[in-house]
Amino acid sequence: MNRRPFVIGVTGGVGSGKSACLAYIEKHYLCLVIYADPEAGKLRKRGEECFEPLLALLGPDVLDDAGEIDSGRMAEKIFADERLLKQVNDILHPAVNARIRALIEAERAAGRYDFVFVEAALLIENGYEELVDELWYIYAEESVRRKRLSASRGYSEEKISQILKGQLSDREFREHCVVVIDNSDDMIETQKRINRILGEHIGGTKRSAD
Repeated sequence: MNRRPFVIGVTGGVGSGKSACLAYIEKHYLCLVIYADPEAGKLRKRGEECFEPLLALLGPDVLDDAGEIDSGRMAEKIFADERLLKQVNDILHPAVNARIRALIEAERAAGRYDFVFVEAALLIENGYEELVDELWYIYAEESVRRKRLSASRGYSEEKISQILKGQLSDREFREHCVVVIDNSDDMIETQKRINRILGEHIGGTKRSAD
């Protein structure tokens, strides 16, 4: 008998530890994890649906030696121009949403997993509430996030402040998400919280740790 996977969208501010939480879940549960950024990267490839519109918008100087859109060159252009950033997002976001919707529907039809997780920076802003069964908010105190970003990415306090300013507030995340997981302390405690929550959902099959 096929399973019908429970679909969970995972969001949270930069430095909250979404990737670490999903890495743990992916290892220990019968699940598929879909990451929006790699899907966007695939859609920018030559021959994919976003390549030509992006090339027409950004110009040929964003191409690398292999004739593909270079993510660094693209970032340089769009983050210096808010209008251009919006135009790029208007091309990519609907295509990524459609790709993820198709992946979710394929897994619902195949019935191979207990859970499908979707991770995207703009889950709430892009209307993923309609695509998933439940939204999770991975929370961490701002001081913890700042330490993580400084240690792992070498960001200055000024850069961290600029990034945090452009993200949703804690209140906005909580308004939209059914589950809040506090990832401010050590990962062992976070893993216990994840196990407790997933254990309450449709008999999630926990893989043995190997």
